[in-house]
Amino acid sequence: MAVILKTEGLNKVYRLGSLTRSREIRALNDINLHIESDRPVIVSVVGESGSGKTTLAKTLLRLVEPSSGRATIYDQVVAGAGATARGRAFLAAVQPIFQNPFEAFSRYRPVDAYLHETAIRVAGLDKAQANDAVAAALAAVGLDHADVRNKYSNQFSGGELQRVSIARALIPEPNLIIADEPVSMIDASRRMIIINLFRKLKEEAGRSFLYITHDLATAYYISDFVAVMSKGTLVEFGPAKDVMSNPQHSYTRLLLDSIPTTRTRWRPRGAKAA
Repeated sequence: MAVILKTEGLNKVYRLGSLTRSREIRALNDINLHIESDRPVIVSVVGESGSGKTTLAKTLLRLVEPSSGRATIYDQVVAGAGATARGRAFLAAVQPIFQNPFEAFSRYRPVDAYLHETAIRVAGLDKAQANDAVAAALAAVGLDHADVRNKYSNQFSGGELQRVSIARALIPEPNLIIADEPVSMIDASRRMIIINLFRKLKEEAGRSFLYITHDLATAYYISDFVAVMSKGTLVEFGPAKDVMSNPQHSYTRLLLDSIPTTRTRWRPRGAKAA
């Protein structure tokens, strides 16, 4: 079985203040994850804002250098001591999908230019091959190349532009796609389109996902595994069904209790039950 994701003693410490009066913020605190599988998986990393989940994503994407420890993705050391995956090889193995699709594309440049650039510079394709790869990636996310060609970001809805972002991530045929809060800025009515697309891409395109979210409901729906983070620490990890149905950590239980249900009638704060 392949090592899809492995972190060994991964730490990230930020130091704030002056040389004489400084304090440390431990964004990642000795994160140890080990995920092996003979098939693609979706791993959700859940937690409140400030839990460290986005720092973990940025470290795996080499946007942040860990203070110590290392991370391995599909048997390649991608961050920390002994990192070997670099440049084009790294970008072909790991691709990001960010929270705000409108920040991923300049409004002064057609979005399909970014897709062609990825196909040529990252995937190493010639122009004819790049055109075919862009069309295939857009088709995989339910978009027609003709409807995207020469259009700018402001000509798309948030959901459509996020699908273009996903298509861009698919072009190099990466082993792992790291999606950081990919549906938080999309209308609730369209979020499940993206969530179901991830499941389809896992099954049909053979892509694994690291899905960063604060939404436990979608994490349960989409995930094979769930990692729960709090204050930079990994407090619980396991198969999604086990973590969600039988949480072992008090923080996980607190998160689950915060999910709205139809069994409890909402009352204004301070109001007494009838």
